[in-house]
Amino acid sequence: MGDSVTFNPYSKEYIENPYPTLARLRKESPVFRDEDWRLTFFTKYEDVKSIMKDRQRFGRDFRHRLSAEEVDTGIVKRLFPSDAPMWVKYVRESFIDFEPPQHTRLRSLVSQAFTRRSSASFRPSLTVLAQSLVNELVDGEPFDAIESFASPIPVSLIADLMGIEPQHHQRLIDWSSATVIPYDNNASVADRAKAEQATVEFVYFLREEIERRRQTAGTDLISSMLEVEENGETLTEDEIIATAILTLNAGHEATVQALGNGLLALANSPDQYEWLVQNPERIPSAIDELLRFDTPLQMFERWILEDCEVSGYSLQKGQKVGLLMGSANHDETAFKGDTETLDLTRDSRHHMAFGAGLHHCVGAPLAKLEMEIALGALVTNAKSIVIDGPVPERKSSLIFRGLSALPLRIVRH
Repeated sequence: MGDSVTFNPYSKEYIENPYPTLARLRKESPVFRDEDWRLTFFTKYEDVKSIMKDRQRFGRDFRHRLSAEEVDTGIVKRLFPSDAPMWVKYVRESFIDFEPPQHTRLRSLVSQAFTRRSSASFRPSLTVLAQSLVNELVDGEPFDAIESFASPIPVSLIADLMGIEPQHHQRLIDWSSATVIPYDNNASVADRAKAEQATVEFVYFLREEIERRRQTAGTDLISSMLEVEENGETLTEDEIIATAILTLNAGHEATVQALGNGLLALANSPDQYEWLVQNPERIPSAIDELLRFDTPLQMFERWILEDCEVSGYSLQKGQKVGLLMGSANHDETAFKGDTETLDLTRDSRHHMAFGAGLHHCVGAPLAKLEMEIALGALVTNAKSIVIDGPVPERKSSLIFRGLSALPLRIVRH
């Protein structure tokens, strides 16, 4: 069992900047137990990576290997809250939380649906959108980079991907924001009620969208999920709905956070932004460093499927581990140079922002494409970006690290 340490991920200090605490933990208590979360946390890159790739001893789910009597009931209650049954069914129980053979079948069918339309096909429309958003920014005048830039690009792509009309964009954003909150340990009864209501509304909306595709199929993801078939297997309507919600949450919420965190990091490192302006062809590799430097998804969990040891620490089956991705991405043994500094010339391709192994993010190419287009439009039109006023407190979450607003102004060439 890991050391017992004081760990308060909801403190103002940690929410603002977790990396000094994580650096201390990597040095003093690289594996530690937290009773509030009922998790054993891992902070080091190699431990996190090995656990994510170890399907024999660890899993997103436990039901393929363990009975309900063998697992920590406290964790089950946290993960599957009884006061949010629709949220549990359609959000918590999406295919990313399954294990083979369920996961194999679903991921194969969903991957087919995704690849029917290549990521590259979104580039022209996203480029036009990003350019128009930058054109609307007035030289030297403040704007909210989240509302005016980071959010419209991902929601436009997700809506386009799913064939949903632009007038529904704000509803998608609101549903996404509400349904991700119960993943955190500090979610209140009111938070879960809001997530449950958002799930009910989104499920109803998607059933109507699915019915429309049955009448008139298109080239969108919902149409593709209705059509895919492999060895006689197809996706059920509930599976299509859960995957659509997952696509929105992963494709919008996490990408908005990735863009917002990246813009803040660049504004705080004007020399790095200037380098990007001079070297726009390096944007794709720079995105890896931005994702490493301030990771939007900070923590993943895994069930312990059998009694085992990792780095000399004993783990008991039926419990869970918490994998601190933000810490892994700052591990001094995994990345060259000063990991607490943004360095866009660093080779950060092996970062853990998209996970690893069987559950590596299926939407990673799309997310990187969105960031590439957004930053490309910015650096070709703005000589510098400057923080304009106090940055609001970050969202109170151990899992999702993001900004609710980011006051910036641009200086054009």
